[in-house]
Amino acid sequence: MAKAKRAKRVEARRKREFSYRGRTLEALRALSLPELAAILNARARRSIRRGFNAETTRFFERMRETDPTKTVRTHCRDALILPEHVGRKVAIHSGKEFKEVEIRPEMIGHYYGEFALTRRFEKHSGPGVGATRSSKFMPLK
Repeated sequence: MAKAKRAKRVEARRKREFSYRGRTLEALRALSLPELAAILNARARRSIRRGFNAETTRFFERMRETDPTKTVRTHCRDALILPEHVGRKVAIHSGKEFKEVEIRPEMIGHYYGEFALTRRFEKHSGPGVGATRSSKFMPLK
């Protein structure tokens, strides 16, 4: 019974239409860049006000030119995710490899670099033979 209730709530959440500060995705796409900046957070507002660098501008132009079904590869991790990018696939360079990410409406206002982590979590196992004085007498398997 509890599973069915939870599934119904999850389904209701999925059906709920996306809105960012009271605006739908279509309304966000209709806004100009200065109007969009007015509703984004302070960091994004500052990035837009100062202007994008040449690399970011080229990346945005390439996003507009390429077919929406194709993946765009980029090293530009400091580019802002805009409403016009929603639904596209972008391969973001993590320093070692390209991580493919599909842009969802919830990502608007964030930066591309946030979705391709550069550090890997390293889980260490137990100490090896000879690592401590007591491990000297451990039998080898």
